[in-house]
Formats: sequence, structure tokens, C-alpha cells
Amino acid sequence: MSETRKRSRKRFGGHAHKKQKGCRELEVGAQGVLITCNMNERKCTSEAFSLLNEYADALYGPEQPADTQDSRSEDEEDDEDAEAALKKEVSQIQSSMKTHQQRFTAVDSGANNVVFIRTHGVDPEQLVHHILSDLHQTKKRKSRVILRMLPVSGTCKAFPEDMEKFLSVFLERWFKAPQRATYQICFKARNSSHNKREEVIKDVAGLVAKLNPLNKVDLTNPELSIIIEIIKTVCCVSVLKDYTLFRKYNLQEVAKEPANQSAGPQEAANQTQEHGDGEKVDGSAESHAVSTGNGKKEAELE
Repeated sequence: MSETRKRSRKRFGGHAHKKQKGCRELEVGAQGVLITCNMNERKCTSEAFSLLNEYADALYGPEQPADTQDSRSEDEEDDEDAEAALKKEVSQIQSSMKTHQQRFTAVDSGANNVVFIRTHGVDPEQLVHHILSDLHQTKKRKSRVILRMLPVSGTCKAFPEDMEKFLSVFLERWFKAPQRATYQICFKARNSSHNKREEVIKDVAGLVAKLNPLNKVDLTNPELSIIIEIIKTVCCVSVLKDYTLFRKYNLQEVAKEPANQSAGPQEAANQTQEHGDGEKVDGSAESHAVSTGNGKKEAELE
């Protein structure tokens, strides 16, 4: 009986939700790309690495392997036996592989249907905007399971006092006088119950107003969108342009032909319901969190 149970667990994935050993978690201080999908995180991660590397190579050039000249010079100076030399060579190869993978690193996001790719030496906003701009122009669909790809330029602890302290400085780049812009606030919380949507939006809007009273809310076609994604106790933040044009940074929607987008808000609502079915495991649908419900809250601030 015990063997039968073990086989059943292996076949049907009884331990599928256990974390892999050595898998790092999303933490404060990280920058990267938050990616949503429908029930296939492994395929999503593979597609994400492929897309990010393709466009990063175009923007920044191919990633350089580790430089092992120093280690080699030591080999030449020291007369080591074959076993010691072999161990050192293996160590150099492992070090080279780690350095080669350093530009993008997958970490445990802390939520189902969400993948987080940590970036190193890359501007996530510039990179993701470049990807969506190309997909919008070419209408080429380059992913099957990725839904939305949101850059994360900053992270902090997801508690009111920490968020206020962090955002009051983070938002200066876009909203502090003499800078000004029309904006909207898009909020989503996963596996977190200590942040209320209304309070977060009200507090963030207050910070933007303090930076420059000329900053105005625009729920139709804002110049900038403040994205706040909370997962457990980590708050991910970014300020994005062309959020409406790029269909809320949805890779599936932005690659559709214009004729398929003529339905406008109604089609977006239908797409929201379709995507939401695959993400019920984390509460409300991910797309719904930044659509009509969010706009209603912002409208109340005016």
C-alpha cells in the first residue's frame, strides 16, 4: 500500500508545491520583472528567460563570461599536481557559469501564477518597455503562457510606515516639482491582508500631491501609471509609461492586430475574466485589480 501511495504522489504531483532547495525568495532591495501566467510557471519562466535575454542582448550586448585570467596565471606560477589543477578548473567553470547567469535570476515570488526574475546590471523599465514596444509594432506573439510583464524598479517592506518612507523618495524622479504628470495608481495584493486598497491608493495619491500639486489623476489616458504589487510582506513598485497603449503590459493583448482591439474597454473586461479564472488560487483576478475597481477608488480621491 505504501508503495502505491508513493507512486500516486509522484505521478500526480503530490509534492509539487514544495520549494526547491536553494531557490531564493523575493526580498526587499530586489529589482527585476514580475510576470504573471496561467497555471504553468515552469513554462512561463522558460519563456521569460528567452525573451529577456533576446532583448537584453540587443540593448546591452551579449553577456560576457567570467574572466579567469587571474586564476590561470596562478596555475602557471604554481607547479600543482594533476588532481589539484583539475579541482581548480572545475571551480573556474562553476564560477564562470554563475557569472553568466547573473544578469537574470529566477527567485521564488511567494505567489502562485507569478514568476519573479531578478535583474542585475539591467534597467527593468527600459528593457520591458523595449519588449512591449517591439511587440506592439510588429504584432508578433512571442509567448504562449506569459500574460503580463511588469518591471519592478524598487522594493520595500509592505507596511504603511515603510511604504510611505520609501515612496516619498522613490516617486521624486517623476513627480517632484518642476516635474509633473497625469497619473493613475494600480494596486494589487497577493497573499497579504494587512494593506487595504483604499488606504494605499489614498496615501500614495497624497504623496504625489505633496511633491507637486500640479500632478493630476487621469483614469482614461494617464501619462504615467504607478504600479504597486504587494506579495506577502514585500511591496514592488514601478512607474510606467504607455500603460494604456501597451494594454496594461499584457503580452498577449499588445500583440493582437488593431481590428481585434476595436472593442476597447468591453474586450478588456472580457479578457480580464478569462485571465482571472486561471489565477483564482491567489484571490481576485490579477487583471481586475488594476481595472475598473482600481479606477473607481482613484476617482473617489478627486
